[in-house]
Amino acid sequence: MDYEASLDRAMDELPEYGSEEGRFDVPDVAAQPDGAFTRITNMAELADALSRDAEHIHRFVQQELGTAGQFEEGTARYNGNFSGDDLDAVIEQYVQEYVLCSECGLPDTRLVTENRTQMLRCDACGAFRPVSKNAAKNRSQAATEAVEEGATYEVKITGTGRKGDGVAERGKYTIFVPGAQEGDVVQIYIENVSGNLAFARKA
Repeated sequence: MDYEASLDRAMDELPEYGSEEGRFDVPDVAAQPDGAFTRITNMAELADALSRDAEHIHRFVQQELGTAGQFEEGTARYNGNFSGDDLDAVIEQYVQEYVLCSECGLPDTRLVTENRTQMLRCDACGAFRPVSKNAAKNRSQAATEAVEEGATYEVKITGTGRKGDGVAERGKYTIFVPGAQEGDVVQIYIENVSGNLAFARKA
């Protein structure tokens, strides 16, 4: 078999990564108030979209909200009242830490365990990284810094959320700032704090 035929065959067998715009479509969280609790009724759909275990996502949501919860028969329930935006923001964090490749930005990844360390391996570009270290890094910066409702802070936008909002980190908090772009340094006004998540507007 000559070189060109071999190359054509190899190219035909390669998966088409990133060729379809919008191929990675994460559904919005279906949040349902239930007295003193909040339910996510489409956890199974979210898990399918992210190609991750629903129990794993559920545990992450509990940790980020700083609350207790239960997961039964495809429905997750959490102590406390949380809005759809609150829960969408948590899922966005999960996507950044446990789904998207930090090198190529594609979702074509797998969680694997190597030498007792959980790793995120990318089938698109071959990159891999320890998930636990990445998650810890995101939460460890200036861990004692508080974020309070009604307060104003200066932050640097370090990322972009799934819905286009700017994302900043302050201590253990992830702050979503509509209209801000990655790289901006902006004054923000905190409108709402929920667990380790904060929602702000430009001051």
